[in-house]
Amino acid sequence: MPPGAPSPSYARYVLALLFVVYVFNFIDRQILAILLEPIKADLGVSDTAMGFLTGIAFALFYTVAGIPIARLADRSSRRTVIAVGLALWSAMTAASGLARSFGQLALARIGVGIGEAACTPPAHSLLADYFPPERRATALAVYGMGIHVGILFGFLVGGWMNELFGWRNALYVVGLPGLVLAVVVRLTVREPERGAADGLAAPPVAVSMRDAVHEVRRLESLRHMTLGAGLHSFAGYALAAWGPAFMVRVHHMGTAEVGTSLGLITGFSGAAGAILGGILVDRLGRRDARWALWVPAIASTLEVPLLLAFLLVPSRTTALVVAVPAILTGAMWLGPVFASSQNLVRPAMRAFTSALMLFVVNLIGLGLGPQAVGVLNDGLGPRFGAEAIRYSLCLVGLTNLWAAAHFAWAARTFRADLARPGRSGAA
Repeated sequence: MPPGAPSPSYARYVLALLFVVYVFNFIDRQILAILLEPIKADLGVSDTAMGFLTGIAFALFYTVAGIPIARLADRSSRRTVIAVGLALWSAMTAASGLARSFGQLALARIGVGIGEAACTPPAHSLLADYFPPERRATALAVYGMGIHVGILFGFLVGGWMNELFGWRNALYVVGLPGLVLAVVVRLTVREPERGAADGLAAPPVAVSMRDAVHEVRRLESLRHMTLGAGLHSFAGYALAAWGPAFMVRVHHMGTAEVGTSLGLITGFSGAAGAILGGILVDRLGRRDARWALWVPAIASTLEVPLLLAFLLVPSRTTALVVAVPAILTGAMWLGPVFASSQNLVRPAMRAFTSALMLFVVNLIGLGLGPQAVGVLNDGLGPRFGAEAIRYSLCLVGLTNLWAAAHFAWAARTFRADLARPGRSGAA
């Protein structure tokens, strides 16, 4: 263990706590997917409007706020940034249940987006200082499992709470506990020495915004892995937002039934895929660092036929069975790609780099993915009726092949970018 690095047991505690924070992040972010149909009926809006609510209304403010918040995290207490953001997005999730119009709900979701922008960039930076490079992909994959576990609980709690007590009470139940968790984060997480896990002899020197942007622009592998992640998320967020509605409209399932079945599959298969991707890369990467990008490229390619089968088979049982490997392969890129981005840059600009990646990932994926499906549904609806959502999701799912091409292209220059002078140095 490098001098000044945190103890392994405490590092595991911080990882577990940040994983729970990320679970809450995605519960609050994705619960609208399972509540989409009752909210649409209650507020009397179109699929295009719901696509805006689940996509751009959240993503635009999430991505724009992420850059300055990440710069603050690179220069100040990361635990405080996370705790304040967690308290804000939890309060705004609960406030969403008070909305009496589409405009009020959109404003509340904007507040959720701003709060959630304070989560992942500082968390990635913290974990990069708690875990050395050879264990970093697995650590960030464990953190990334929070996406799928969060969707699991969001679907389960949202689906059942909606049927028993209505969609407003579902938002109260998932929002308020985050306020308590924010206090735990602030009081129990310690700030590690930046660069300690990399064995740096001296604390890293702060990097100006201009120098940080210039350094990121020079990294061809980082540019391609960011585009790959954005395109993969385009399909992933579209499916997460509209998958429950697909099961309701095409396979005639209730929200509680969808929340239970699709939630459990998404949670367990997604978590398994995320951790599998991280473990594979940490092991294979000892022989060739390019496996960090080859694994996401292969997994993204394999996901496409599985996703099409899930959407096109006539039986709901078969669809749910096929969803297991589709979601598993779809989650394998998370740990490897974000760990690779942290390994490529200096410790003093890790939160900024993560925020820059998330800017692209969420603007393309979270912002445009759900919106694209909503627009396609309204356009195809007159011809295909309820089946329109099936073909909309098929078209969007094909972007995973484009994502795989970018991951593969990033691998071409990854070793050279890792080996460049001054990558992990203090200045």
